[in-house]
Amino acid sequence: MADGDCWGEAATAAASPAPALGLSPPLGWRERLRAGLAGTGASLWFVAGLGLLYALRVPLRLCENLAAVTGFLNSLTPKFYVALTGTSSLISGLIFIFEWWYFHKHGTSFIEQVSISHLRPLMGGTESSISEPGPPSSNRESETSRQNLSECKVWRNPLNLFRGAEYRRYTWVTGKEPLTYYDMNLSAQDHQTFFTCDSDFLRPSDTVMQKAWRERNPPARIKAAYQALELNNDCATAYVLLAEEEATTIVDAERLFKQALKAGETIYRRSQQCQHQSPQHEAQLRRDTNVLVYIKRRLAMCARKLGRIREAVKIMRDLMKEFPPLTMLNIHENLLESLLELQAYADVQAVLAKYDDISLPKSAAICYTAALLKTRTVSDKFSPETASRRGLSTAEINAVEAIHRAVEFNPHVPKYLLEMKSLILPPEHILKRGDSEAIAYAFFHLQHWKRIEGALNLLQCTWEGTFRMIPYPLEKGHLFYPYPSCTETADRELLPTFHHVSVYPKKELPFFIHFTAGLCSSTAMIALLTHQFPEIMGVFAKAVSMISRTCVEYL
Repeated sequence: MADGDCWGEAATAAASPAPALGLSPPLGWRERLRAGLAGTGASLWFVAGLGLLYALRVPLRLCENLAAVTGFLNSLTPKFYVALTGTSSLISGLIFIFEWWYFHKHGTSFIEQVSISHLRPLMGGTESSISEPGPPSSNRESETSRQNLSECKVWRNPLNLFRGAEYRRYTWVTGKEPLTYYDMNLSAQDHQTFFTCDSDFLRPSDTVMQKAWRERNPPARIKAAYQALELNNDCATAYVLLAEEEATTIVDAERLFKQALKAGETIYRRSQQCQHQSPQHEAQLRRDTNVLVYIKRRLAMCARKLGRIREAVKIMRDLMKEFPPLTMLNIHENLLESLLELQAYADVQAVLAKYDDISLPKSAAICYTAALLKTRTVSDKFSPETASRRGLSTAEINAVEAIHRAVEFNPHVPKYLLEMKSLILPPEHILKRGDSEAIAYAFFHLQHWKRIEGALNLLQCTWEGTFRMIPYPLEKGHLFYPYPSCTETADRELLPTFHHVSVYPKKELPFFIHFTAGLCSSTAMIALLTHQFPEIMGVFAKAVSMISRTCVEYL
């Protein structure tokens, strides 16, 4: 890994100019004075307190009281010190354990959080409000980007699995729930958006299905779907629900989706004929369009899972031609994965040329697939030793740049592709640039990286070089916006509790964890030494008390 890091850094320097480190312009003298006063406020209070204590030493009889305390300490036995230090070690150890648990669960220090929330306002502390000088336009752009990044948008996973045929079978085998309540609640909201409309009351079967999509209990939803079919044998959404949740195999799911397709096409043609009659009919057409697109997409995914890949590709291409406005469904990501399975790399490049555009939102599938195609041209003959001797060729530099671009977009993916972290079933929703998206990508695309000889080797040698270009990823990016700081919280909601969420950038342990660990260790060591060598520690304690008394007498 060291060799790869060395030549990877050289490749970065040769491939592109050194990125700016995001240094701020120099502050004016007023800002520097204000910052200095804010930083020295605590020191001034400390010095003032010492001065007041020195001035009141005679009225408060500090010397006599301190001498009395010193005499009392001299009369104590070593057993008292053993008990004192042992109790201190126990208490500080419990605080350390609690701090460690709280940090790993919430990502922050409990003591620091309490200090900032409750003690800082009492002490009159405020946040620094020093603004960086610069053009008003750049300030407005930075504020806009911060607002866009302030909330992490959750996207539906374009390759999400089937609940009955895949997620539930996993639960039967392992006894673990792969989906969180938050994830399933988002899916319920999606189903109500896609499969219902305001005019559902006009058709009794749609009214029943509207209630079914709101049900939390799976058996209740399945029962409601059968009730809808009793009212209308051509209720497409009822077949969709049964295919998603009741079917235990992909074959059964495909059979039910074909029935849904037959019913959905009939309803869609009927809605097309009546779409201009009223706003209610237009809403019905939008709903029936969503249902039809969803059914065809899931049929394509069934064909992909059953090995009929060319059929799946044809369905996806027809969908993208027939319904071009529905690009937000990211059907092209399903198409990319199927084309990679066919090893149709020229077709993959054609899809990337259309969707890997600066004006379109990126994803891990797009960035890492682009890196895979460039890696494919050089990976079979690549060797870190040879590259470090002769340098990198133009094609190798392009491949390294593509890998760095992909890693900057989602830094969690390489650990899954290199099998440094174990994979789990992907959730039904993902957070772009987060751990959930990395799992979803690697779950389906790891086989494509393994198929290309040397691709994972090149990735292993180069991916860590990305972090040299973005030393402060939360503040300034290289090719993308700064990395959002909210991904950890959202991923913990999307991913099951038995999965260890990947966090980027890696958080340093808070000061209070180091402090409590040192306090616990030092007091435990003093307790042990006092118990083993009471005479020596007694002499040491008396020496300390003598020094304290001398200092008091000097004052």
